[in-house]
Amino acid sequence: MSFCELKNVSKTYGDGDDKTEVLKDINLSIDEGEFVAIVGFSGSGKTTLISILAGLIGADEGEVLLKDAPIVEPSPDRGVVFQSYSLMPWLTVEGNVRLAVDQVFKKESKKERAARVSKYIEMVGLAHAKDRRPAELSGGMRQRVAVARALAMSPEMLLLDEPLSALDALTRANLQQEIERIWAQEKKTVVLITNDVDEAILLADRIIPLTPAPNATLGPKFKVNIPRPRDRHEMNDNAEFKRLRAEITRYLMDAGMERGADSDDDLVLPNVLPTTQLERPPAAYARASASPITDRFVEFGNVSKVYPTPKGPLTVVEDFELLMKKGEFISLIGHSGCGKSTVLSMVAGLNDITKGGIVLDGKEVYDASPERAVVFQAPSLFPWMTAAENVSIGVDEVYPKASEAERSDIVRYYLNRVGLGNDMDKLASDLSNGMRQRVGIARAFALSPKLLLLDEPFGMLDSLTRWELQEVLMDIWKRTQVTAICVTHDVDEAILLADRVVMMTNGPRARIGKIMDVGLPRPRTRKELLNHPDYYEYRKQLLDFLEEYEHGASGKSKQAETGKEAA
Repeated sequence: MSFCELKNVSKTYGDGDDKTEVLKDINLSIDEGEFVAIVGFSGSGKTTLISILAGLIGADEGEVLLKDAPIVEPSPDRGVVFQSYSLMPWLTVEGNVRLAVDQVFKKESKKERAARVSKYIEMVGLAHAKDRRPAELSGGMRQRVAVARALAMSPEMLLLDEPLSALDALTRANLQQEIERIWAQEKKTVVLITNDVDEAILLADRIIPLTPAPNATLGPKFKVNIPRPRDRHEMNDNAEFKRLRAEITRYLMDAGMERGADSDDDLVLPNVLPTTQLERPPAAYARASASPITDRFVEFGNVSKVYPTPKGPLTVVEDFELLMKKGEFISLIGHSGCGKSTVLSMVAGLNDITKGGIVLDGKEVYDASPERAVVFQAPSLFPWMTAAENVSIGVDEVYPKASEAERSDIVRYYLNRVGLGNDMDKLASDLSNGMRQRVGIARAFALSPKLLLLDEPFGMLDSLTRWELQEVLMDIWKRTQVTAICVTHDVDEAILLADRVVMMTNGPRARIGKIMDVGLPRPRTRKELLNHPDYYEYRKQLLDFLEEYEHGASGKSKQAETGKEAA
């Protein structure tokens, strides 16, 4: 007998022309104590599936059973942890957990309930913060409260709906380890919804992809035959981890491509040339981006940033020194708060330099300029303008001597390059997050910048959208060879994009700790990287560095010689 079972489950929203068939013929059997990860992407119906299991919504067709009894409504036997924390802001950590315990265990004595609350607060490592309110907690700590609250109800099944996706990489990695430790201790049946393949492999006994909506259904089941506990750093040398990671990634990317072949979805670039039939960037682009300087195209000279605080000056970045060749792509990586974005904002001219200087193409950087185009995590588009109009604003300013036809060619060229050839006349407010970020990328390249600056440009996107936009970025960069710096916390993204990866130590007084040359051949794709014999060695170098600084280590900087002389 299966502990939990879904039989031919389907779910539809809306009626008539607005009808959307989200899930179709979902069949799943889960054993007691099993940890199952459902991997899917935005809009694939993952949250709908978890809500059906939680009893928050009903299926239109099929059966959902827990120990052979139908699930028809919410119950304490299923603890749910969502992406958002849903904590009562006026209650302490203890108060938030006690609120659930008091509702579920009304027949227990006050002492018994207090012991239950304390047990689970201690289990998630928050005993020291039990009297704090949510506003005084970090994102990771708030999510720990949500996990403690769910566990304190002693559920028979724990349902986790992308509980870590809103957290920074380090906090997420630490909580993954906590979840596995708690699962091993409690042996609850767990269903985890995630878009992170690594997270699924680290935590689950079995991984099942959910195909893209509409009519999403479950794909092939992948058994995880890796002994526990699974250390995320050790996995880099584990042959089974590499094999499983490559196999699941290939399946998910192929599933996304198949979906794109049958729809106008923004994830797949159209297989057509721009309307102007351009094989290379317009002539106006080449004229604007020309420069005789190559070897010392960008120079960071002992750059420091100090902020005044009530307790005295705070040095965030100290003596950041780097040379870049023209056309080089640098990834800047480090833990949250290490000063990566501060460095980027200084070279963008958006943040004053306290000490030192930055020189671009022979001229010192003082303030913001279109010659340094920035793509932020959330693109700043005018919602009442179309995609084309948002790109045109900068093009009209940067190409004052170009003809109207040339400027139009530039706009169309880059919107086509990012896969928006059929959507350039749509209002920004009508575009998905992925499509808006495509507009942001097109706008940045259309400025023909001397330096392209990317501040975690894909950090808010699901995995499949992120993977495809990385390849969109690489395709355009290959054509333009624009000099670029990308701030990221994603190890795989850093390797995929860069000629060199610059690793920053933790702040305060953050500086360059190490520089790694990436000798992988271009053009690069994620699928090809996973199969390259050197890929995991590069990955190991980055992971080892990040692990060294994981707990705030700030020993003597190991600045590489290549930091002073461009490779």
